[in-house]
Amino acid sequence: MQNQILASLIVITLFNLAPQTLRAEDNIERAGVAVGVGPGNMWFLPIKAIVVSVGAISGAFSYIVTGGNLELTQQIWRDTQQGPYVITPELAHTSVGRRPEIEEKK
Repeated sequence: MQNQILASLIVITLFNLAPQTLRAEDNIERAGVAVGVGPGNMWFLPIKAIVVSVGAISGAFSYIVTGGNLELTQQIWRDTQQGPYVITPELAHTSVGRRPEIEEKK
């Protein structure tokens, strides 16, 4: 009877270790993404603000230089004012691409 209880505890323990290991890897990956996204936004936000500002001025200037070509002006504004405005974890994951070795573990 004691051997059966011991064997049952061993089996339960082994089955419980696998999800905990997986959760630890998920937490490590989330922490890595958070560490990358924070400093990434520190650089990305000011650069994006500069790009949007220069695009607005360039679009207005192109309207004057081309004699009122509204299509060109709107294209410049669309290109420079499109998002993303902030790096999100989903955007970072998409930028890195698919990682089959991680997806197989899930």
